[in-house]
Formats: sequence, C-alpha cells, structure tokens
Amino acid sequence: MVDKTGKQPGGPDHVQGDQLLWPFAAARLALDACFWWMERGPADPPADSSLPWTTPGTVALELATMRLRACAKDRSGQPALVCAPYALHRALIADFAPGHSVVQSLQNGGVDRVYLTDWRSATPDMRYLSIDSYLGDLNVAIDEIGAPVDLVGLCQGGWLSLLYAARFPAKVRRLVLVGAPVDLSIESSLSRLARNAPELVYDQLVARGGGNVSGEEMLRFWSRTPSREDIAAALQRELADEEGAALLARFDHWNVETLDLPGSYYLEIVNRIFRENRIAGGDFVALGRRVDLKDVKAPVFLLAGLDDDVVPATQALATAALVGTPPAFIAAASEPSNHLGLFMGARTHAHAWPRIAQWLRGDLSGVLARSA
Repeated sequence: MVDKTGKQPGGPDHVQGDQLLWPFAAARLALDACFWWMERGPADPPADSSLPWTTPGTVALELATMRLRACAKDRSGQPALVCAPYALHRALIADFAPGHSVVQSLQNGGVDRVYLTDWRSATPDMRYLSIDSYLGDLNVAIDEIGAPVDLVGLCQGGWLSLLYAARFPAKVRRLVLVGAPVDLSIESSLSRLARNAPELVYDQLVARGGGNVSGEEMLRFWSRTPSREDIAAALQRELADEEGAALLARFDHWNVETLDLPGSYYLEIVNRIFRENRIAGGDFVALGRRVDLKDVKAPVFLLAGLDDDVVPATQALATAALVGTPPAFIAAASEPSNHLGLFMGARTHAHAWPRIAQWLRGDLSGVLARSA
C-alpha cells in the first residue's frame, strides 16, 4: 500500500532508521497507512533469547520499571548512572558491543562505578504507570547507589535525567545530556509531527495495545528495515569484514527485540513534553512539585549530533540556556553523527566519550577563576 504521495509508508522519506522517538513517527504512519499494519505479519522474532550485555555486571536492584545494572570495577569512587532511553528498544543501546558501548567507554576513561537503567517492557499491569513512576524508581535507584551521582541521560533518558536533576538537585553531582530533546519549541521533524498529529491518533495507539503501546506493532509500522548503509552510519564503520558481519547480525537482532510502553506514560510524553513543551516552559509537575530547570546548578555536558535529524544539534544544545548552571560550568560538543551514532558510533566513542569521561573525572574548581 502507498500513501497519497505515492510513497510506501515507512519508506526512506519517513524516519531514516532513527527510531528512538518512534512513538511520534508512529502517529504519522498511522495517518498515512490507516490499517495497513493489519495486512502485515508480525516482525520476525529473534532467533534465540535476548542478546547478552557487552560489559560484565550484576543486577543491583529490581524495581517495577527497571533492573538497575551495576557494572562496577571498584566499589569506591564517584558513581555514574547511565539513564538509557525508554523507547522502542532495550537499554543494550548503551552497551551494544566492544568499541560501541557507552558503559565501556566510561570505564575505559576511568569512571569505574557505572550503573545502567535496564527498563522493563510494559506488562498489562503497568499500563497506568506515569512519568512520576519512572522518576520515583530513578530516585530509589540513586539512593541505592549513593547520592550524589553523575547522571548520564541518553535521548529520552536525557529529559528524564534533567527532570530528576531539577527535582532533586542535591542528588546529582554532574549531568551529561546526549541527543536529549528538551525545548520542543525548536523545530524538528518529530516535534512538528507530535504537535500536528490529531490527539485521537495517540489515544488509538494505546487503545489498540490494551492500555500499553506495543513495540512489536510499532516495528511493523516501521516497514522499512534499517539498511546496511543505515547500520553502518549508526555504527560509524564498514561492515564488510568478519567483525562487521557480526555487528550487523547483532544490530538486526537488537532491532527486533522491542519494548512496550505504559499507555499513561506514553500519553504524558506526547502531550506534556512534546505537544505542550512543559519542561522547557517551566510548567511540568514532577512528584508533586513544579519543576524549574533553573534549580539545576550542577555542571552540565551537552553532546549533539551534527547529522541528527531526530534531535537536531540546535535543539540538543539549547538546554544550556534553560538550566541554572553558571555558563563556565557548561561544556558542549558536536559530533559528525546521526542520532544512533551518538550512542553506538565507533567514531563518537573514540572522540566524544573519552572527553566526557575525562570531564566527569576532572577537577572543575578552577574553572570560574580561569574564566573570570
């Protein structure tokens, strides 16, 4: 089936394989394709069980929303918690493969105590969980680790981390936001889509999932499987050799291991964050209090992708003007990377992530004096 422009739904003119903000692109696909999804079979399941983690670790805590993974070389030292995006795919995006792992790059850079939010796929009894539910469990996890932590937020894990840092400023020592959408007044294809799609479309996605949003259904909406070129761009390396073939197979496996989202949580993201821009506007209420981003005083590092169509660099870097951190304590970097490449790309892990690790470990006490 084709849409009114003559293009196949989900084709290259849609999302170009950048899938971390899939719920909003799904709305356009729903509009374009109507019930086209019913004509397709389910996505091919993985050949075996879930992919193993790259970095050795243990489950430090079991919570309703997540398993808290501990990848600690040393029980002492400053802890860093990587807040993975809770979207279509597993948190393995933050620990994908050697040379393509946020957790590994931080440890290689001397950050010995690394933790990771391994978000759970929503079950029917989770359908009423809200953003507050995830903030509350994040708070429990940080108390378990021992505050203050260094919080590293990836994509949608970025706005969640920022909300947390504003709500509990004393519990965050430093904050890293990577490809994080915060100020949705800054134009991007997905921010426009979230605002312009009828609200009924989002409600119907939740209703069809019995109160949750089905990751498997969304993957079927995504009729265009990422091509070899897409995957090579995300991983920032050629795939012709034996190692590349193994990475390609691993990516394909990871791509079909989908997560479901609680309907209440999903609709709050769509409406409060993407349509109403409440975080940037100062109108977001988190765990009973209105959040003011000026309450974030901790040092902040912002990383953006120059080729990121999902969260454009202008949007990712604009957060600097919203927080209360003194400008001398805000670091920013842009990489020639698409969205997935910020988390998985070999070039990004060779350049940007070592700099982030060094920044997390560095002494910033003299920064104000040098900039005065």
